[in-house]
Amino acid sequence: MKKNVPSEAAEAQPLEVLLCGRAPAAAAGQRLDAVLAEAVAGQGISRGRVQELIREGLARVDGRVAAKPNQRLAGGEMLELSGRVRPTALRAGEEGVTVLWRDAFLAVVDKPAGLTTHPAPGLDDETLAHRLLRDFPELAGQEGERPGIVHRLDKDTSGLILAALTDRARLRLSEAFARRDTGKVYLALAHGAPNPPAGRIDAPVGRDPGSRTRMAVTAKGGRAALSDYATLWTTPDGRCALVAVRIHSGRTHQIRVHLTHIGHPLWGDAVYGPRQYAETRRADPLLARLAQRQMLHAFAIAFPHPEDGRAMRFLCPPHKDFVRLPLHLARRCQRVAVVGLPGAGKSAFCARLAARGVPVFSADAAVAGEYAPGADGWRLLRGRFGGRFVPDDSSPVDRRALLAAMRQEPAVRREVEEMIHPLVRHRLDAFWDAHARGRLAVAEVPLFLEKNWRDAADCVLCVAAAPETRAARLAARGLSSEQAAWLDGLQWAQADKEKAAAVVVRNDADLDVLDREAERALAALRAVRRGAARALFARLAAFWRGEGVPFLEELGFAIPARAAVPAGGRG
Repeated sequence: MKKNVPSEAAEAQPLEVLLCGRAPAAAAGQRLDAVLAEAVAGQGISRGRVQELIREGLARVDGRVAAKPNQRLAGGEMLELSGRVRPTALRAGEEGVTVLWRDAFLAVVDKPAGLTTHPAPGLDDETLAHRLLRDFPELAGQEGERPGIVHRLDKDTSGLILAALTDRARLRLSEAFARRDTGKVYLALAHGAPNPPAGRIDAPVGRDPGSRTRMAVTAKGGRAALSDYATLWTTPDGRCALVAVRIHSGRTHQIRVHLTHIGHPLWGDAVYGPRQYAETRRADPLLARLAQRQMLHAFAIAFPHPEDGRAMRFLCPPHKDFVRLPLHLARRCQRVAVVGLPGAGKSAFCARLAARGVPVFSADAAVAGEYAPGADGWRLLRGRFGGRFVPDDSSPVDRRALLAAMRQEPAVRREVEEMIHPLVRHRLDAFWDAHARGRLAVAEVPLFLEKNWRDAADCVLCVAAAPETRAARLAARGLSSEQAAWLDGLQWAQADKEKAAAVVVRNDADLDVLDREAERALAALRAVRRGAARALFARLAAFWRGEGVPFLEELGFAIPARAAVPAGGRG
């Protein structure tokens, strides 16, 4: 479509007198288009449209046609301006829009991802502008290919957009955006955890010299761009952060470019995070389906009403794909540390879990592996103590001699623990990594609480047995009462272990009873997982309501407040 060329239908429309009056004395020395535009601004006519009318010969100064917009005035001239109605040539769309609020002057709508805001050269798809025409037929009287549109969102960005329903509202809203009288807050899902978690990005944005389809932070040729960001939440593994961003300028792709500039491109952004996008699609097909577009949502907007200037504020909760992605990314294997005093039956309990398909790690087995000939633990002990505990190059560590020395010499015990425990922790971490995509894995680590390895598990399960039961079991293994007492002395008291545990298993009876206890424990662990999922959902839902989101108070929002989400919205 050629720009600024009236169609035959438009030419046939009668002229309307838009202005007839004298120029004020203050107009002396001013341009004709500027004076006329100021005079007809109340009718919703832009300066650009005034310039078109002047070039079409529809402006007169003292009765003569004035065809040059830059003609200077002396003041006091008789000015006339006429115009034709040039309705938009756009057709109404097949679908409508989600309207959050409307009056006679404007509508606040929720744009879905995947929908372009307005037509552009080479674009034949239906746009938001087409859909607005279906629900707001009055927009057909507006000129151009963007009826009602006063600002835009990228095709794959979802959220709040204003639609001006009259020419005057359109002009006044456009002027409000140009003056920065509006405020906008976005929600973004970014790769990694920003450090610092909150800050300001003041970096010019311009066309990427290496690609005409991309923008970039540029040293030369860029336009000033300012964004404030604050991290609201991160996944436990730091893979993803929910970030609130307030923009103080409106550059193309500004948030996507700025977050990429600080090393945290958006999930699903193939343009500004191509490496992360490709890695995600290879590693997790479900993630690829959840993050099919850049995860950016226009969450809040504040602006003056175009008719009476009153403050208007709206929130729009994010869409389903945006909500589901952090929930999926936060899911990880439930890591359970199994503890209990010697003789409580930890290994027997873990064997019941293993028989039910639960991956199981044993710290005792890890230690045995480190004591094998050639292992790191074996080398450290041989290097420190010579042949005292490692008789020769082909023999494993003499565990009986080592245990006796650790009992009798506290310094030896401390040295051995300082050498061996980090190796066990390394094996434990590798075990968790190997089962990271599972639902549940358990690790039997007797000294887990005593070593303060709380960060190495999500919850603790304690296997408990009566003192006489434990004593009988240890005696059956050949341990004396003195050895048993020494082992007990290395650990917390039974009551303290139970207090630190999310689940406690009683193991004083036979194996059939222990089987039932294993089933009960698995059910309890499922309940813990579900509780954690519900807590996360509730925490994120609070953000969707605006609770705890920075920048909103700066824009005048009162959070929490049900009225902040207008009736008819998804909030």
